[in-house]
Amino acid sequence: MIDIVLFEPEIPPNTGNIIRLCANTGVRLHLVEPLGFSMETKALRRAGLDYHEFAEVTVHSDWAALRSVLDGRRLFAMTTKGSTSFYAARFEAGDVLVFGPETRGLPPHILAEFDADSRLRLPMKPDSRSLNLSNTVAIAVYEVWRQLDFAGATETDRP
Repeated sequence: MIDIVLFEPEIPPNTGNIIRLCANTGVRLHLVEPLGFSMETKALRRAGLDYHEFAEVTVHSDWAALRSVLDGRRLFAMTTKGSTSFYAARFEAGDVLVFGPETRGLPPHILAEFDADSRLRLPMKPDSRSLNLSNTVAIAVYEVWRQLDFAGATETDRP
């Protein structure tokens, strides 16, 4: 499958929802500190329900620590500043999607590490600013999983 990175996430319910998504799809989740909340926050636990134990979640002390763990992998930045449509990308098992903080997105020094073809944008109306983080991650995960023929899903869930 793939990995999802949340760079400095700020809103516990979003991260909780994403943990639940990861538990149900087999996606690994990486959180890059500083986090805007404690991993024990009630809102995080409530949003993730009882799925935390079924998700593979790793917390990294900073961007450099994450990069060393994912060295050699293809990384894609999900950003409203992207010039490449998310739907133009062809994904492979092992790819990594990187998402920025809810209120500010990925900072320029992180975006600078991605070439233009790896800065992906979901389609939106022209005057729209952004989508909710957990919604965006869900859209992305299911499209990547679809491209990978829903590998790992139960047979009755596959097309």
